[in-house]
Amino acid sequence: MTALTHEAPEVTEVDETEEDPGPHRGPQAPPRAGLDEALWQAWKTLELPEGFHAEIVEGSIEVSPTGRHCHGQIVNRLRRALERFLDDGDHVAYQDMNVIHGLTAYVPDLFVAPEDDTEHVTEDGLGLKASCVEMVVEVVSPGHRAIERDRVHQRRAYARAGVPVYVLIDDHDGHGTVTVLTSPSPDEAVYAAETRVPYGTEVAIPDGAAKGFVIGEAITGPRRGA
Repeated sequence: MTALTHEAPEVTEVDETEEDPGPHRGPQAPPRAGLDEALWQAWKTLELPEGFHAEIVEGSIEVSPTGRHCHGQIVNRLRRALERFLDDGDHVAYQDMNVIHGLTAYVPDLFVAPEDDTEHVTEDGLGLKASCVEMVVEVVSPGHRAIERDRVHQRRAYARAGVPVYVLIDDHDGHGTVTVLTSPSPDEAVYAAETRVPYGTEVAIPDGAAKGFVIGEAITGPRRGA
Protein backbone atom coordinates (compact mmCIF):
# COMPACT_ATOMS: atom_id res chain seq x y z
CA MET A 1 0.00 0.00 0.00
CA THR A 2 1.21 3.55 -0.73
CA ALA A 3 2.49 5.36 2.34
CA LEU A 4 3.50 8.87 3.35
CA THR A 5 6.21 8.58 5.96
CA HIS A 6 7.22 10.65 8.97
CA GLU A 7 10.77 9.57 9.73
CA ALA A 8 12.15 9.32 13.23
CA PRO A 9 15.41 11.22 13.79
CA GLU A 10 18.63 9.26 13.34
CA VAL A 11 19.83 7.70 16.56
CA THR A 12 23.38 7.45 17.85
CA GLU A 13 23.96 4.67 20.35
CA VAL A 14 24.75 6.03 23.81
CA ASP A 15 27.18 4.34 26.18
CA GLU A 16 25.56 4.96 29.54
CA THR A 17 28.78 4.01 31.33
CA GLU A 18 30.73 6.88 29.75
CA GLU A 19 31.83 9.70 32.02
CA ASP A 20 30.22 13.12 31.80
CA PRO A 21 31.25 14.49 28.38
CA GLY A 22 31.68 17.98 29.75
CA PRO A 23 30.50 21.33 28.40
CA HIS A 24 32.54 21.29 25.17
CA ARG A 25 31.02 18.18 23.60
CA GLY A 26 27.77 18.15 21.67
CA PRO A 27 24.52 16.77 23.11
CA GLN A 28 24.05 13.04 23.00
CA ALA A 29 21.07 11.51 21.22
CA PRO A 30 18.21 10.24 23.39
CA PRO A 31 18.02 6.47 23.85
CA ARG A 32 16.08 4.45 21.30
CA ALA A 33 13.41 3.60 23.87
CA GLY A 34 12.61 7.30 24.31
CA LEU A 35 12.10 7.76 20.57
CA ASP A 36 9.90 4.69 20.37
CA GLU A 37 7.74 6.03 23.19
CA ALA A 38 7.50 9.44 21.49
CA LEU A 39 6.38 7.84 18.23
CA TRP A 40 3.85 5.72 20.09
CA GLN A 41 2.33 8.73 21.84
CA ALA A 42 2.23 10.70 18.57
CA TRP A 43 0.56 7.79 16.76
CA LYS A 44 -2.14 7.51 19.41
CA THR A 45 -3.10 11.18 19.01
CA LEU A 46 -3.30 11.23 15.20
CA GLU A 47 -6.63 12.24 13.70
CA LEU A 48 -6.76 11.24 10.04
CA PRO A 49 -9.34 11.93 7.34
CA GLU A 50 -11.60 9.10 6.26
CA GLY A 51 -9.84 6.64 3.95
CA PHE A 52 -6.43 6.86 5.66
CA HIS A 53 -4.73 4.89 8.43
CA ALA A 54 -1.42 5.17 10.24
CA GLU A 55 1.14 2.56 11.29
CA ILE A 56 4.46 2.55 13.13
CA VAL A 57 6.98 0.67 10.97
CA GLU A 58 10.65 0.46 11.97
CA GLY A 59 10.92 3.87 13.58
CA SER A 60 8.54 5.76 11.29
CA ILE A 61 4.87 6.72 11.34
CA GLU A 62 3.45 5.86 7.93
CA VAL A 63 0.11 7.23 6.74
CA SER A 64 -1.51 5.18 3.96
CA PRO A 65 -4.57 5.85 1.79
CA THR A 66 -7.14 3.30 0.73
CA GLY A 67 -5.71 1.03 -1.96
CA ARG A 68 -6.39 1.22 -5.69
CA HIS A 69 -9.00 -0.91 -7.45
CA CYS A 70 -6.65 -3.80 -8.27
CA HIS A 71 -5.33 -3.82 -4.70
CA GLY A 72 -8.83 -3.86 -3.21
CA GLN A 73 -10.01 -6.49 -5.66
CA ILE A 74 -7.29 -8.95 -4.62
CA VAL A 75 -7.82 -8.30 -0.90
CA ASN A 76 -11.59 -8.80 -1.20
CA ARG A 77 -11.22 -12.01 -3.22
CA LEU A 78 -8.80 -13.30 -0.62
CA ARG A 79 -11.03 -12.40 2.31
CA ARG A 80 -14.09 -14.08 0.79
CA ALA A 81 -12.11 -17.24 0.06
CA LEU A 82 -10.57 -17.26 3.55
CA GLU A 83 -13.97 -16.80 5.18
CA ARG A 84 -15.26 -19.88 3.38
CA PHE A 85 -12.12 -21.85 4.29
CA LEU A 86 -12.23 -20.85 7.97
CA ASP A 87 -16.00 -21.17 8.32
CA ASP A 88 -15.98 -24.26 10.57
CA GLY A 89 -13.08 -23.16 12.78
CA ASP A 90 -12.48 -20.63 15.54
CA HIS A 91 -10.41 -18.18 13.46
CA VAL A 92 -11.60 -15.45 11.09
CA ALA A 93 -10.18 -12.98 8.58
CA TYR A 94 -9.85 -9.36 9.75
CA GLN A 95 -9.38 -6.06 7.89
CA ASP A 96 -8.96 -2.43 8.98
CA MET A 97 -7.76 -3.21 12.49
CA ASN A 98 -4.59 -2.38 14.39
CA VAL A 99 -2.16 -5.16 15.25
CA ILE A 100 -0.02 -4.09 18.22
CA HIS A 101 3.44 -5.36 19.12
CA GLY A 102 5.17 -3.48 21.91
CA LEU A 103 5.28 0.19 20.87
CA THR A 104 4.60 -0.58 17.21
CA ALA A 105 1.32 -0.76 15.33
CA TYR A 106 0.42 -2.28 11.96
CA VAL A 107 -2.72 -2.36 9.84
CA PRO A 108 -2.29 -5.38 7.53
CA ASP A 109 -4.37 -5.61 4.39
CA LEU A 110 -5.71 -8.84 5.88
CA PHE A 111 -4.90 -11.04 8.86
CA VAL A 112 -6.15 -14.22 10.53
CA ALA A 113 -6.78 -14.33 14.27
CA PRO A 114 -9.19 -15.93 16.75
CA GLU A 115 -12.86 -15.01 16.31
CA ASP A 116 -13.25 -14.82 20.08
CA ASP A 117 -10.68 -12.07 20.47
CA THR A 118 -11.64 -10.71 23.90
CA GLU A 119 -8.50 -11.87 25.68
CA HIS A 120 -6.28 -10.60 22.86
CA VAL A 121 -7.45 -6.97 22.81
CA THR A 122 -4.81 -4.56 24.13
CA GLU A 123 -5.54 -2.93 27.50
CA ASP A 124 -6.12 0.45 25.85
CA GLY A 125 -8.46 -1.10 23.28
CA LEU A 126 -6.41 0.13 20.32
CA GLY A 127 -6.18 -3.24 18.58
CA LEU A 128 -5.26 -6.92 18.83
CA LYS A 129 -1.97 -8.18 20.21
CA ALA A 130 0.35 -9.54 17.52
CA SER A 131 0.80 -12.70 19.60
CA CYS A 132 -2.67 -13.93 18.58
CA VAL A 133 -2.20 -13.35 14.84
CA GLU A 134 -1.74 -16.54 12.79
CA MET A 135 -1.15 -14.96 9.37
CA VAL A 136 -0.82 -11.53 7.78
CA VAL A 137 -1.24 -10.64 4.12
CA GLU A 138 0.04 -7.53 2.35
CA VAL A 139 -0.79 -6.68 -1.26
CA VAL A 140 1.95 -4.46 -2.67
CA SER A 141 0.96 -1.08 -4.11
CA PRO A 142 2.95 0.78 -6.80
CA GLY A 143 5.77 3.14 -5.91
CA HIS A 144 9.29 2.55 -4.62
CA ARG A 145 8.48 3.36 -0.99
CA ALA A 146 5.38 1.14 -0.91
CA ILE A 147 7.25 -1.76 -2.51
CA GLU A 148 10.22 -1.44 -0.13
CA ARG A 149 7.87 -1.16 2.82
CA ASP A 150 6.11 -4.47 2.24
CA ARG A 151 9.08 -6.43 0.86
CA VAL A 152 11.65 -5.27 3.40
CA HIS A 153 10.38 -3.28 6.39
CA GLN A 154 7.13 -5.15 7.03
CA ARG A 155 8.87 -8.46 6.46
CA ARG A 156 11.27 -7.69 9.30
CA ALA A 157 8.54 -6.21 11.47
CA TYR A 158 6.23 -9.22 11.25
CA ALA A 159 9.12 -11.61 11.84
CA ARG A 160 10.16 -9.54 14.87
CA ALA A 161 6.58 -9.80 16.16
CA GLY A 162 6.67 -13.58 15.70
CA VAL A 163 3.77 -13.72 13.22
CA PRO A 164 3.89 -17.35 11.98
CA VAL A 165 2.95 -16.72 8.34
CA TYR A 166 3.49 -13.63 6.17
CA VAL A 167 1.99 -13.67 2.68
CA LEU A 168 3.14 -11.07 0.16
CA ILE A 169 1.11 -10.68 -3.04
CA ASP A 170 3.21 -8.60 -5.39
CA ASP A 171 1.98 -7.26 -8.74
CA HIS A 172 5.31 -5.49 -9.23
CA ASP A 173 7.66 -8.49 -9.12
CA GLY A 174 8.07 -9.65 -12.71
CA HIS A 175 4.65 -10.81 -13.93
CA GLY A 176 3.38 -11.03 -10.36
CA THR A 177 4.42 -13.30 -7.49
CA VAL A 178 3.02 -14.74 -4.27
CA THR A 179 5.55 -15.24 -1.47
CA VAL A 180 4.73 -17.28 1.64
CA LEU A 181 7.14 -16.71 4.53
CA THR A 182 7.17 -18.97 7.59
CA SER A 183 9.32 -19.94 10.61
CA PRO A 184 9.94 -16.46 12.03
CA SER A 185 12.97 -15.72 14.21
CA PRO A 186 11.97 -12.69 16.33
CA ASP A 187 15.49 -12.06 17.67
CA GLU A 188 16.91 -11.87 14.14
CA ALA A 189 13.78 -10.34 12.54
CA VAL A 190 13.87 -12.86 9.67
CA TYR A 191 11.75 -15.66 8.27
CA ALA A 192 13.72 -18.88 7.85
CA ALA A 193 11.46 -20.46 5.20
CA GLU A 194 10.22 -18.91 1.95
CA THR A 195 8.09 -20.20 -0.93
CA ARG A 196 7.77 -17.90 -3.94
CA VAL A 197 5.63 -18.68 -7.00
CA PRO A 198 4.45 -16.69 -10.02
CA TYR A 199 0.83 -15.69 -10.49
CA GLY A 200 -1.03 -18.58 -12.05
CA THR A 201 0.74 -21.15 -9.85
CA GLU A 202 -1.06 -22.34 -6.74
CA VAL A 203 0.63 -22.16 -3.35
CA ALA A 204 -0.78 -23.54 -0.08
CA ILE A 205 -0.39 -22.09 3.40
CA PRO A 206 1.74 -24.66 5.28
CA ASP A 207 1.06 -23.77 8.93
CA GLY A 208 -1.45 -22.34 11.36
CA ALA A 209 -5.20 -21.82 11.29
CA ALA A 210 -5.17 -21.31 7.50
CA LYS A 211 -3.08 -24.44 6.82
CA GLY A 212 -4.06 -25.90 3.44
CA PHE A 213 -5.63 -22.68 2.14
CA VAL A 214 -4.62 -22.26 -1.51
CA ILE A 215 -3.76 -18.96 -3.20
CA GLY A 216 -3.96 -19.15 -6.98
CA GLU A 217 -5.24 -17.40 -10.08
CA ALA A 218 -8.76 -17.17 -8.71
CA ILE A 219 -7.44 -14.69 -6.13
CA THR A 220 -4.51 -12.92 -7.85
CA GLY A 221 -5.77 -13.06 -11.41
CA PRO A 222 -3.51 -14.18 -14.28
CA ARG A 223 0.14 -13.24 -14.68
CA ARG A 224 0.56 -9.49 -15.19
CA GLY A 225 1.81 -8.53 -18.64
CA ALA A 226 2.10 -12.15 -19.80
